[in-house]
Amino acid sequence: MLNKYFRVIVGIMVLISVALTYFVDQNWMWFGAFIGVNLIQSAFTKWCLLETILIKLGVKKEGDSCSSC
Repeated sequence: MLNKYFRVIVGIMVLISVALTYFVDQNWMWFGAFIGVNLIQSAFTKWCLLETILIKLGVKKEGDSCSSC
């Protein structure tokens, strides 16, 4: 479940970045660049702030539910 929430939130953030860049100001492109750099960083360090926040909000990791027992 965590992976699903993560992908949806990141996808929405990228789309927001594109929309803000197109409609508001080109400097919003840096927001999209930050998202990309964060994804690359998390691939190497195996740590992502969004994942930590989602877990603290109670989102279960895959395999943590009773349906996998």
